[in-house]
Amino acid sequence: MTDQYADTAGRAVLETIRGYGVTAVFGIPGTHNLELYRPLADLGIRAVTNRHEQGSGYGADGWAQQTGLPGVVITTSGPGLQNAMSAIGTAFCESRPLLVLSPGVPLGSEFADVGTLHETKDATAMVGAIAEWSRRVTTAAEAVDAVHDAFALFRTGRPRPVHIEIPLDVLEAPAGVPEAHRLPRPAPSPHSGDPAGVAEAARLLASAVTPVIVVGGGSTDAAAGVTALAERLGAPVLTTLNGKGVVDERHPLSLGSNLRLSAARAVAEDADVLLVVGSKLGEAELWAPRLEARGIVVRIDISVAQLDKNLAATVGIAGDAAAVVDALLAHLPAGLRPPRDLAAERAAIDTEMRDTAPETVALAEIIAEALPDDAIVAGDSSQIVYMALGSVLRSQHPHSLLYTPTYATLGYGLPAAIGARVADGSRPAVTVIGDGALMFCVNELVTAVEQRLDVTVVCVDNGGYAEIRQNEVDRGMTPIGVDLVQPDWAALATAFGATGRRVERREDIAASIRDAIADGGVQLVHIPQNAL
Repeated sequence: MTDQYADTAGRAVLETIRGYGVTAVFGIPGTHNLELYRPLADLGIRAVTNRHEQGSGYGADGWAQQTGLPGVVITTSGPGLQNAMSAIGTAFCESRPLLVLSPGVPLGSEFADVGTLHETKDATAMVGAIAEWSRRVTTAAEAVDAVHDAFALFRTGRPRPVHIEIPLDVLEAPAGVPEAHRLPRPAPSPHSGDPAGVAEAARLLASAVTPVIVVGGGSTDAAAGVTALAERLGAPVLTTLNGKGVVDERHPLSLGSNLRLSAARAVAEDADVLLVVGSKLGEAELWAPRLEARGIVVRIDISVAQLDKNLAATVGIAGDAAAVVDALLAHLPAGLRPPRDLAAERAAIDTEMRDTAPETVALAEIIAEALPDDAIVAGDSSQIVYMALGSVLRSQHPHSLLYTPTYATLGYGLPAAIGARVADGSRPAVTVIGDGALMFCVNELVTAVEQRLDVTVVCVDNGGYAEIRQNEVDRGMTPIGVDLVQPDWAALATAFGATGRRVERREDIAASIRDAIADGGVQLVHIPQNAL
């Protein structure tokens, strides 16, 4: 390292991020971002080079879900940042913590329109249109402050993506930021909600006859408390897909992540007291315009703006989900109510799930049975996931199914599995993905190979965009643009340095998946239509 680059703004920013515990970043080195890459090895930060910045964003998301820390993406200016926009939009819609760093034009060159490399009209405004916030800083000290502000949001607010643009001349100049200013700032105590609201909510829940709990992605840090609360109330628990596994789905009170099914929604709608923890109850999760609750509604959310969204609260409590649930437990005696018998409700949900997509559910069951209990499964916006695996898979812990139910992006599954495996090398990482979605991110196979990861890809090939094909047929259209030419998937995987397997018979599917996971390395199991 030369004296010129001994302590740049780039180093000050990465040193601050490292202080908060981040040990990996995702991105692609470029002409303008090299001073964000220079300090990585010295700071003990792993650099994962994806083959497209969209994959960087989704890899960072998978990493974040396993660590509880924000995913960090480094892009170069212009097209590199623009390539990450889908991932930024996903993180906003799914409330995921993502910190994006990019260089920008030097100070004084804003809006110059003179044809410099990667020139962008207004990068900060571009990202600000879809992120929680986007800032163009003017000094190294401002950049470090922006990092601290980002972590304050991730720790105390609704986690969403943020972007810091550092002008190139600032990025490469000496930082002049004291070491003490780079140290992580202590996290405030989690807010446990208004005591009067908590007491009233506890009174309502204690007097309920048929209470029900619905939990979303905002409750994943409250798993132990939510389980204890369900047991104390004898209440069934339904989750969104982002809240999947908050209560072990093998628990007798769990009705799984099945809110897309009317039989599951009916359980929540019939509750005399419905407790909603950390969910906006969005249409994309419900597959219906809204949840029509007929009883009292108690809502807990980190964001005040969420407390009446899509369903008005009788009692709304703004605060940290885990802290508020613990406060509720302090008001409720043990053994308040025996566990509710859910055999009829479980049967109705199961019947509806199978009637909706019988062949897809049957295949999902074969895949799920082949997966280890501790597997991290990254899904994609593919029929095998949203019509079946999301319900069939029984997750024991939060963040065991990585998915984007609201943004419903294509190309998420493989890079998310890569990020998850980088974060946690002790658990098998598997992505279950359709052929259409895999084509959006197949380049990331070589990222997994390069990173020497054990990642298994299960490609369910239905010949293109099957759901859209059906949408066209339902509208009286002759199918167009949806029946797609397929590569030799096994050979393609092999060309990337992975191991490709083609399943010829239905009865070989489970064994092929088990063998792939056991053999390690990057594996692709192709399940073509004629094996379904």
